[in-house]
Amino acid sequence: MSKLKPNSRMFSNHRQKKKKQRIILGILIPLFTVILIGAMYVAHLFATIENEIDASFVEIDRPEPVEEVNPIDQPVSFLFMGIDNDEVRGLQSTRADSIIYATLNPLTHEMNMLSIPRDTYVPIMRNGTVVRWDRINAAYAIGEESVMVQTIEEWLDVPVHYYATFNFNAFLDIIDELGGIEMEVPVTITEMDSSDQSGAIQLEKGVQNLNGEEALALARTRKIDDDVARGHRQQLIIEAIIQKALEFQSISKYTAIAETVGSNMRTNMRMRDMTAIAQTGLNQAFTVESHVFEWSSYIERDMDLVRIQPQSFTAIQSALQDSLNRTEKVDQSSLSEDRSETQTSSSSEEASGAGDSSD
Repeated sequence: MSKLKPNSRMFSNHRQKKKKQRIILGILIPLFTVILIGAMYVAHLFATIENEIDASFVEIDRPEPVEEVNPIDQPVSFLFMGIDNDEVRGLQSTRADSIIYATLNPLTHEMNMLSIPRDTYVPIMRNGTVVRWDRINAAYAIGEESVMVQTIEEWLDVPVHYYATFNFNAFLDIIDELGGIEMEVPVTITEMDSSDQSGAIQLEKGVQNLNGEEALALARTRKIDDDVARGHRQQLIIEAIIQKALEFQSISKYTAIAETVGSNMRTNMRMRDMTAIAQTGLNQAFTVESHVFEWSSYIERDMDLVRIQPQSFTAIQSALQDSLNRTEKVDQSSLSEDRSETQTSSSSEEASGAGDSSD
């Protein structure tokens, strides 16, 4: 009998070992399956996005090529254009309804955004020659992205490394795919929808989650403020879209978003460019600085136009140029003090000018 005990002990140990193996396999197999499915999803997602982005690639004509940059370690600039046109609307002589110039500095982790009033009176440029003086949004009607990019570069004296043009279908669908965005509506408004149906959108004052149609109404309305403030609202909406897209739960929606963007966008960015830009924000979030011109309205040739105040133009132009050359982050407190001094000086000059004119 005593000879059987070691065998029993060995058999018992063998059973325990097999049981542990089954437990381990029971954990590893589902885990491996999840990892495999995740890898397949990521591969499919990446392939889908790459195909859609490549399908939307359109290079533009320039009199001189812009200097190539590496977005991972060099500042880059973007020109975002929103156009109110699609195959259904079939509008002729499409103009840019929204124009935003932005810089992204991976060294300082700062992003600068400037909304340009679409009625700003500027020289429209093509191949180094002034075509005519007109509203800046007319540049798109004259020569689409090529003329718009040349006009912006000449007017602001800054490079445009990348452009992206969206129609409103992309704007609506991206927000809807993300499940809406959180925005503060400044006042209660009633606005038309994307099909130009009057009074179709009604928004109450306050912070709320907006769907695509509602966000578009907030971005487009001219009833609550002026054209410059409207541009600032559009900047805030873009920031809200970016924040929502970066949330973990939004990852599963990237394929649908990529398909939407690909069919409603034109850009000179390749997938590798977007990947490089995305990599710069992995380790540290970017701070966003929004710029708004001081301006006045006037009429010329029966057109309502926007005139940018020279001091405001120079200050913002310098800030954009500096953001493309800076290697260290600016002390925001000192920047605020400088702005305060500039505004005080400007107010004093205006007061003095008003006094002189009354004499």
